Amino acid sequence: MHIPDGFLDLKTAVTAAALAAGGLGLALNQAKRELPPRRVPLLGLGAAFVFAAQMVNFPVAGGTSGHLIGGALVAALLGLLAAVIVLTTVLIAQCLLFADGGVTALGANVFNLAVVAPFAGLVVFRGVSRVLPGLRGQVAALAFAGWCSTVAAALACAGQLAWSGTVGWSLALPAMTGIHMIIGLGEGAISALVFAAVVRARPELVGGPASNPAEAAAGGGRGIVRYGLLASLGVALFAAPFACPWPDGLEAVAAKLGFEHAAREAAPAPIPDYVFPWISNEGLATAVAGVVGALVVFALAVLLSRLVVRDGAAKSAGGGR
Repeated sequence: MHIPDGFLDLKTAVTAAALAAGGLGLALNQAKRELPPRRVPLLGLGAAFVFAAQMVNFPVAGGTSGHLIGGALVAALLGLLAAVIVLTTVLIAQCLLFADGGVTALGANVFNLAVVAPFAGLVVFRGVSRVLPGLRGQVAALAFAGWCSTVAAALACAGQLAWSGTVGWSLALPAMTGIHMIIGLGEGAISALVFAAVVRARPELVGGPASNPAEAAAGGGRGIVRYGLLASLGVALFAAPFACPWPDGLEAVAAKLGFEHAAREAAPAPIPDYVFPWISNEGLATAVAGVVGALVVFALAVLLSRLVVRDGAAKSAGGGR
């Protein structure tokens, strides 16, 4: 659902960028006050996993593919502020390194996938979890939350396309929601499976930054980050080359409704289309691109989070003197 350059007009792109900046600003400001330093590596791990998982498109109906967004999953595991930071880091790297999503549409993509999707997913997850207690209830809640987060992001995207005049609302709404209601089934299933595996193996990882400090310290241990990063790299290395090549939901809708021609050529990127240059074997080139991308987003998420945490800690110390 990465919007390319050319699909949005200036007013829509600027408005979406302002909303995205506001959402990210709130998340970073909250992280200054609430994010324990020992949980910072988990944001890097979350970014690496989401990046790798998003490379693995799965087939859906009508020759269309979908991929994990991860907003509801990360929000349920690490909290909303972490999800906004993690998804924003991934989207920036995808845009600037791989030409996945337009530069002018970066704000819209961040708003849809890093703000709307995690927020909608977490609201639904918490609401349903109250009705369905226990691990099974949480897993079911996250499956539904993942579906809702995908549909919510698709609704936001449809609104942006309609406001830009790219396609009418009466066409964009049913087309975008229809295909993403199907893609959301995959989002919900993957999110629920990953969530269940994490909760069974390391229940102390679950929760926002306000979790018990001792548990947060244990959850931020080097072991889980090391093995989790290796698992994420494994997904990029061994699964991404076999991803479904069919167009994703937005691409399929653009072709069906006849506005795919509005897309503009992406800005030059070091690793365009997730194919590492100078490697002739396409599968190997994709695998290497995935590994590089996962390591880059891991480092960026950790660096950004540490800068925020240190800045917040320095201000708190200064205020206490």
